[in-house]
Amino acid sequence: MVRHNRSIRYDRRKFAIDPDLRAAAVDDVIAGYETLMQRLADSHAPEFLEIDVTMPQAKLLYLLGVGGELHMSAIVARLGVSLSTVSGLVDRIVDHGLAARREDPADRRQVLVGLTPDGARFIDRFRELNARQMRELLLRLDDAELAQVRVGLDVLSRATSRHSPLDPTTDGHAAAGAATRKDPA
Repeated sequence: MVRHNRSIRYDRRKFAIDPDLRAAAVDDVIAGYETLMQRLADSHAPEFLEIDVTMPQAKLLYLLGVGGELHMSAIVARLGVSLSTVSGLVDRIVDHGLAARREDPADRRQVLVGLTPDGARFIDRFRELNARQMRELLLRLDDAELAQVRVGLDVLSRATSRHSPLDPTTDGHAAAGAATRKDPA
């Protein structure tokens, strides 16, 4: 690795994984990620228990926090669930005062859903909790390990930009053709 103006670079040509072993390498990364997430969840579970929303509701709130005010159809496409499932989730977060729905002034048949100030504070609390926990974890790394994590995140960020369904700036239509899940987000 070479340091270059505070950014870290590596030469991809020097890394090669045997094609027959690539799927196993991906599985290893996923297993490592799942282990990391389980350990992180175990360490802050009490703080999450204080939060009075379900995981599907939290997913919807996060989506609204990233995407801003969205049409119901865009929410359906992004979460990959049915309109009736999204309607129920929206009803519950509206009842909690975390989101509001309104008619789209450009097309009164369309409904827009967005966060309320309480909903934005709720999302900020999640982000702060996650950032604090990640900061504590990263502070335990030595310089070389921290540099590796930075490179890994840069690589993953570039990969998401090459795959639009993971890009939060898309309007959700790319995912509209995907199969609709039956579970509540």
